[in-house]
Amino acid sequence: MSLQVLIKRLDEGVPLPKYAKGGDAGADLVTRIDLTLAPGERALAPTGISIALPDGYAAFVHPRSGLAIKNGVGVVNAPGTIDAGFRGEIQIILINHDPKESITFKRGDRVAQLIIQKVERADFVEVSELPGSGRGVGGFGSTGKA
Repeated sequence: MSLQVLIKRLDEGVPLPKYAKGGDAGADLVTRIDLTLAPGERALAPTGISIALPDGYAAFVHPRSGLAIKNGVGVVNAPGTIDAGFRGEIQIILINHDPKESITFKRGDRVAQLIIQKVERADFVEVSELPGSGRGVGGFGSTGKA
């Protein structure tokens, strides 16, 4: 069963998001502009689309693993969150982590992936003490070495 997501194409020349293979969680997003990222540089890549998600859902923009391993390209605020009420153009903050090489994207190149998920809203209830747990207050690295 699929969730119906309303989408508006803001640029008729770019493709709509699509899943590359059956069972993929992320649909590919493309850039609607040409851009070059020098080593360490970040830039905004507009996608040419906007969406309307049903209440209770959010979309998350994730990096593409192939770009990450081959070119060192990531999404600065990964995952980028798109709330159900947002109707603006989806734009992706890309960064080039490669220390030596620039990377160039052409209009229509796949730059990220969009994952739609059901999300819960929380009622935050203040208490004077939290119930215990097996982990307790142990934080970063507290469960031992990998």
